[in-house]
Amino acid sequence: MTLRIEQVVTSGTFSLDGGTWDVDNNVWIIGDDNEVVVVDAAHTSAPIVDAVAGRTVRALVCTHGHDDHVTVAPELSAAFDTPIFLHPGDDVLWRQTHPDVTYRDLEDGQRISVAGTDVQVIHTPGHSPGSVCLYLPEAGEIFSGDTLFEGGPGATGRSYSDFPTIIESIRSRLLELPGDTTVHTGHGPATRIGAESPHLEEWIARGH
Repeated sequence: MTLRIEQVVTSGTFSLDGGTWDVDNNVWIIGDDNEVVVVDAAHTSAPIVDAVAGRTVRALVCTHGHDDHVTVAPELSAAFDTPIFLHPGDDVLWRQTHPDVTYRDLEDGQRISVAGTDVQVIHTPGHSPGSVCLYLPEAGEIFSGDTLFEGGPGATGRSYSDFPTIIESIRSRLLELPGDTTVHTGHGPATRIGAESPHLEEWIARGH
């Protein structure tokens, strides 16, 4: 089977530090005709279930613990009979949304097999302590969650985030990847590593 990547966009809200914002989230489905991994359980389960279309879900992976990325994780875990994976650095965020739901720990360097390839976990703290990116080296694709976007790093102005940390994560973990690596983001359009790497010093200078 040929590996393919499917995108589902769901809409809802993100809440933290007493504020709430309307957001559109990218949900990514990685796999083939038989099995998939679902990346981020954002807002609404029905369109995600529809996109999975009866295939076996090997894992439900959360790139980080903010509520807009984990909204329906327990619901989808039950529907697909599959485990939820989250880096334990984001447990404090997870508990704000799902205090009584358990998950399996993601670790840096962990590999999740699907459709004849491995999804490699890269721990990229900064946007949150447990933020991860998911790298498919054979396909030249990475799923960056809210760590890297077209035009710069993810937001670091709220609790549990840190700008120097996200810059170091991007510098040492992401910009070392091949320049033609496609970056599938948690919100908005895709980009490439080579399109973003020349701008690192600009981001540092502007402070976000």
